[in-house]
Amino acid sequence: MRQRISLVTLGVSDYARAKAFYEALGWSPAMDIEETAFFQANGSILVLWSRAKLAEDMGIADDGARWGGIALAHNVGSQDEVHQVIEQARSHGAEITREPSATFYGGYAGAFRDLDGHAWEVAHNPGFGLDGDGNVVLPTS
Repeated sequence: MRQRISLVTLGVSDYARAKAFYEALGWSPAMDIEETAFFQANGSILVLWSRAKLAEDMGIADDGARWGGIALAHNVGSQDEVHQVIEQARSHGAEITREPSATFYGGYAGAFRDLDGHAWEVAHNPGFGLDGDGNVVLPTS
């Protein structure tokens, strides 16, 4: 298997509300088919889909857990950008779980949960680069 993540699908309880939240953060769906939104995110795709349909499709019973042990990350180029994104999420109803602050790795980050409880970290990591398209570039060893 090649190292690649093609799509990340977030199960949402209210499709219209979830889609409006991400659009309010500046995301624009490339496709919107049968209450499924596909957002192009550089080399991968973020998908919003009914939580119940996703659980059925994956063959997993949905116990309603609010923490699945997964965090999505959005890397930005500066500490100021971390604050901007966190404030944007806050203003659209996100729960801020960690206010922006210095990190153990020498960076700067904050975190929030979207309207369905999906965890996002917004980080500036001076050890990682960002290319012209905003893709994270890991340092070579």
